[in-house]
Amino acid sequence: MLSLLRNRFGIPGVISVIALVFAMFGGAYAATNNSGGKATASAKAKQGPRGPRGKTGPAGPAGPAGPAGPAGPAGAKGDKGDAGANGANGAPGTPGANGKSVIANSFSGGEEPEGEPCSEAGGTEFEVQGSGNAQYVCNGAGGGGGGGFPATLPPGATETGTWASPTGEGEAYVGAPFPIPLEEAPEEVEIVPAGEPAPSNCDDGEGEAASAENPEADPGVFCVFIALSLEGQLFASLSPEGALEAAGRTGAVLNTRGFLLGTWAVTAAE
Repeated sequence: MLSLLRNRFGIPGVISVIALVFAMFGGAYAATNNSGGKATASAKAKQGPRGPRGKTGPAGPAGPAGPAGPAGPAGAKGDKGDAGANGANGAPGTPGANGKSVIANSFSGGEEPEGEPCSEAGGTEFEVQGSGNAQYVCNGAGGGGGGGFPATLPPGATETGTWASPTGEGEAYVGAPFPIPLEEAPEEVEIVPAGEPAPSNCDDGEGEAASAENPEADPGVFCVFIALSLEGQLFASLSPEGALEAAGRTGAVLNTRGFLLGTWAVTAAE
C-alpha cells in the first residue's frame, strides 16, 4: 500500500497523507478520552450565541457619604435690588375717650369746705372731674394744715436761721428774727463758741452732734452757734421786748463786736 501511495503521490505526498491521518486520529482520540485518558490534543469548543439580557436588578443601598470637598471661591457680589414700594396707610384708629377736666373753686375763710382744710385762711379747691378726690391750695395768711403758715410755732417744733456781724470796730446789734413766732418766749438762752461742743440743752443727742452746721435746741431753749470769729465777740442775746439775756416771741437781738458769723435754733415749749 505504501508502494502504491509512493508511486501515485511521490515521497512528499506520502508524508502529507501520513500527517493528515495522524492528525485525524489524534483529534478523534482526544474527543473519546476527554474524561480520563491522556490526550495530546483537544478540539476547542465553539462559543454559542449570547442569550437575551435579563432585567436590571434593584439598586443596592447607598454607600457612606464621602468627605466634604474644599470650599469653593466666593462668588461675585450681586447687584443691589430695587427698593419696594411703600405700603398703604393703615386705617385710622378708634378715637380715644374724652379727657377729664380739673375743676377749681376758690373759697374765702368764712366759706371753708367741710373739715376746714385751710383753717379759715381761704384757698382754692381742685378736683379732677368725677374723681371725688379734692385737693386744696390754701392762702398763706392765717394758719392750718392746707399749706399756709401756722400762727405760732407748734409745740416741740424747731426752726433755724443764720446771723452775721460784719462790723470791724465797736459794738453792733444784729437781729435774729423768728420766721414763725412762738406762743411763749424761750425760757433759756445758750451761746456756743466756735469749735466748742454744744451743751446738752442745745443737742438732742440723736444722730449728728449739734453744731453751727447742724443747729439744734431743746424745747423752750434758744441756742446761738458761732461759726466764724475774726477777733469778734458775742456779748449777749437780747429780747426785742426789752429783756436782757433772753429772746422774745418773735426773735432776738445779738450784741456783738467785730466780725462774726453763725446760726441759731429755737424749739417751741411743749
